[in-house]
Amino acid sequence: MIERKFHSLAEQVAEVLKEGMLSGRWRETLPGRNRLAAELGVSHKTVEAAMRRLAAQGMLVSQGGGQRRRIVLPEGKVIRRKLRVRILTYDRDSRVFPCNLELLDQLRMAGFVADFALKTMADLGTDAGRLARFVKKTPADAWIVAGGSREVLEWFSQQDIAAIALFGRFTGLPIAASCPRIASAMVVAVRRLVALGHHRIVMIAQAERRKPYPALVEQVFLDELEAQGIKTGSYNLPDWEGTPAGLRGCLNTLFQHTPPTAVIFGEPRLFAAAQQHLARSGIHAPRDVSLISSEMDPCLAWCDPAVSCFRWDSAPVIKRVMRWVKGVAAQKREDKRQVLFDGEFVEGGTIGPAPGSGTKILPEGKVSGLSRKSGETSLE
Repeated sequence: MIERKFHSLAEQVAEVLKEGMLSGRWRETLPGRNRLAAELGVSHKTVEAAMRRLAAQGMLVSQGGGQRRRIVLPEGKVIRRKLRVRILTYDRDSRVFPCNLELLDQLRMAGFVADFALKTMADLGTDAGRLARFVKKTPADAWIVAGGSREVLEWFSQQDIAAIALFGRFTGLPIAASCPRIASAMVVAVRRLVALGHHRIVMIAQAERRKPYPALVEQVFLDELEAQGIKTGSYNLPDWEGTPAGLRGCLNTLFQHTPPTAVIFGEPRLFAAAQQHLARSGIHAPRDVSLISSEMDPCLAWCDPAVSCFRWDSAPVIKRVMRWVKGVAAQKREDKRQVLFDGEFVEGGTIGPAPGSGTKILPEGKVSGLSRKSGETSLE
């Protein structure tokens, strides 16, 4: 093997950049001078000199001031390699969520080098600086951010990184997304609870859904309560520590003085843990409190009575992500479409009339003991 000797640092950097372009690490355009200098640990002048060398070889073409240089690869010189995809989850528990596991399986079956990122958003404290350092050190060509907080998705939307939001707080950000649309289902659920005589309705959601301000579905929840004549505040969307002990503490506080008659949970695991904790205190659904889960997790499908939940089909959500990943692999035009799929509220046996309301369930889902206004369930 002949060892090549380099005559300058600029030549070494040029070789690194060339190898990156040939291997597909960089596609279509080369990152800016500042980013490359920081990534390679060299000066801006060294990167600029390396770029001039590659331009002289015809591998880089200037596109004008302020524009990234276009990559031009010699015919037959491209080394094809599999796209590396990393799924960044909110925490370690969410790695086993059915949708995340199904997506990972499909990515691998499609031939991509896919896995969960070594760290989660919770591990990184949703801190932009720590996230930047972690992403920089992680070998990945595309990122799937599952359940991303506003801060995390905002950071990804500002980077020259292929990324798509799977759920999370992406509304209004220039980032691709795939997510079920359950805002209208939330309206139906709230109106149904009010029709059953409920006025003390609480939603338990993780911090990333509450801060720095309520996410879309949580805001729809609060807005619909107001529309139904129910004054809202921190009681309806309480702050709590996102741990099992924190959840139990939150429930103990809620049910100590002014117990809610209905609780909506932002995750199936919160629903399951809360239902068990309340039952140990002699509080059962739907006799004492009505409970709703954000979605139907497979483990909840075994419950009796059936769990009231928001139902949506994961297949089109995953299909959208797969199409986006394949587009990245094919180096197609950047896709930042945010595609949402309809969900619905499914009433199960965990909701019923509010205790002491005098409301009765009549045939075909009708209720008695309410005025027409509070019993209205139309979305029109």
